[in-house]
Amino acid sequence: MKIGILGYGFAGRGFHARLIARVPELQLAAVATRSEERQAQAKADGVPAVFSTLADMLPHVDLVVLATPHDTHRDEALAVMRAGKHVVIDKPMCLSSADADRLLEARDEAGVLLSVFHNRRWDWDYLTVRHALAQGWLGEPYLVEATVLRYKAPRGWRADAETGGGLIWDWGAHLVDQALQLVPAPLVDVSCEVQRRKWGAGAGSFARLQLRFENGVLYAIEIGNLATILKPRWFILGEDGALRKEGLDPQEPALLGGFEPGEKPEERALIKTLDDERVIDSLRGDWADYYRNVAEAVAGRAPLAVTAEQGRQVVAVLEAATRSADDHRPVVPR
Repeated sequence: MKIGILGYGFAGRGFHARLIARVPELQLAAVATRSEERQAQAKADGVPAVFSTLADMLPHVDLVVLATPHDTHRDEALAVMRAGKHVVIDKPMCLSSADADRLLEARDEAGVLLSVFHNRRWDWDYLTVRHALAQGWLGEPYLVEATVLRYKAPRGWRADAETGGGLIWDWGAHLVDQALQLVPAPLVDVSCEVQRRKWGAGAGSFARLQLRFENGVLYAIEIGNLATILKPRWFILGEDGALRKEGLDPQEPALLGGFEPGEKPEERALIKTLDDERVIDSLRGDWADYYRNVAEAVAGRAPLAVTAEQGRQVVAVLEAATRSADDHRPVVPR
């Protein structure tokens, strides 16, 4: 299957191109970018065909990956599907639930595959937490805290709230998707507060979301780029035990650095119950499994792992969080 990537920056070249190369059923056939510098980079990387526009690339590919700013996703995805091509959208799917509904309609009209690149379902830390909960080691969980903090100024269009949606639409999209996968209950409402300090005047420098589920689970998400001391990546309390896990998934630096991710001590999880205390090794995930599933789904050999409907759920939660931060009240996602 011939794949085209629209956008050849940090995500397009650093993630998508390298993951696609790991899947024998897929071929990176083309790249489209307006940047002459990135066109030259794509040619140097051996991409067979390089174009300046999506329209020029479409006749040469079967599926298009949108590795572009968030506010362009709707119109680009519509153009791809109207041309009868499959599409993968880098998260988030788009910036409103109304736009997400339009994309679902276009998918059904065209009869094509539409998926959202929620690759962090294959994160080592997430898979480890999911396994611990599935084993029942903590008993019934009632509090989940998922945190990604750093001290780093946002760059490029991600610092612009109009283009990228803000801080919660970046890392927040990953963490909300993980929350919706981990908690087996409907979501009741979302509360959110956003701080805009120092370099976060546009997109925000810190955000805290609280998702309240019907089964009583409180799920807190914290994202920030203005923290010099970090919190655990995961902190979970259950009726019979607790879990703490430090450190981020190792696949991003490995992909960008050209090496295989390796196990490190801080990537292990501590689980403590009334009876014992144990440290468990991380379960190894592989982001390329996302694209392996896409290839299988297009061929009709497997169901799609990340559906457009799931992508729409994430958008609805982030949309509710944005309204909550503006109005300082809980909001029910639509």
